[in-house]
Amino acid sequence: MRLRACAALLLFLSACAVTPPSPGRTASRSPRIANLQRAAALPWTDGGRCVVREASQPWPVLVERCYQALDHDRVEFHDTTGRCAVASAGAAAVGVGFCVLAAPEIAVGAVIVIGVVVVAVAIKEALDAYELRHLYPKEAAASRGTKGAPRATVAERKPKLEPEPAGRDWQPPVPPVPVGRSRRDNCEPIPVNHRGGNDPHNKCADKIPNNSFPGWDVFVNGKNFDALQLTTRVLWEVKTDNFDTFSDFLQGQVIRDQVPEMRIERDLARACGFDFRVGVRSEAHKDALEEAAPDLKGFIVVMDWC
Repeated sequence: MRLRACAALLLFLSACAVTPPSPGRTASRSPRIANLQRAAALPWTDGGRCVVREASQPWPVLVERCYQALDHDRVEFHDTTGRCAVASAGAAAVGVGFCVLAAPEIAVGAVIVIGVVVVAVAIKEALDAYELRHLYPKEAAASRGTKGAPRATVAERKPKLEPEPAGRDWQPPVPPVPVGRSRRDNCEPIPVNHRGGNDPHNKCADKIPNNSFPGWDVFVNGKNFDALQLTTRVLWEVKTDNFDTFSDFLQGQVIRDQVPEMRIERDLARACGFDFRVGVRSEAHKDALEEAAPDLKGFIVVMDWC
């Protein structure tokens, strides 16, 4: 009840604080995407799943519903404006942290995150899916039930952000969906460019045996996977950490970060009828993952090609 009361008060303050847009001016981004981008700067204990689920709500409501999922050990709150003293008095002494975070605009120094924030998996995938829908607008229309253009025109529509090297001016063929398998259109694999900045990682992915789309990531069910083996319907992720060289503390942190990511990725692949594998560079890395998560046994492969 205390959180609900504070959320209601902050919604009222938000409505008073926001200036109506001038005539002819439209918002540059949807409230959902604005909330996802705002939440991406914070650490979450659930991989960001609550944020993605509630992202269409006003920001104070999202904070109310997902506040418990925040990694409180890594966040400090400071009421630099004094606004939360008033909000707390009028909302049954709700915690300052919730009040500060749910404010329409966060003052400089009000929220301090300890350590480097890696964008939560679910939030990252939601933002990637939003970006892809803008790169492939007609495919997105098709997934909503309207008629889209043939896939052969995708390469013509894709923005030319940089010159494409020889041999990369075509989209690899995508196989038909097996007869009788019901699934949403976003389960159809779409080859997309590798994310830049990590050439060794991309080379390991490209060398996966029987990789059907070397040189590409594959977008399935809102997620960019590193590779797809069409003949066996296996989606891949690769981990190129030099795990054996890490300290015990860092090894533990890597495992704690990677296990929930792998479970989410496995579930996304399975939901679309694909199997899933993760490639790692050493037996030690494989053993540590399987010890921490026995349910991942059989999904982790040591990459002898990388």
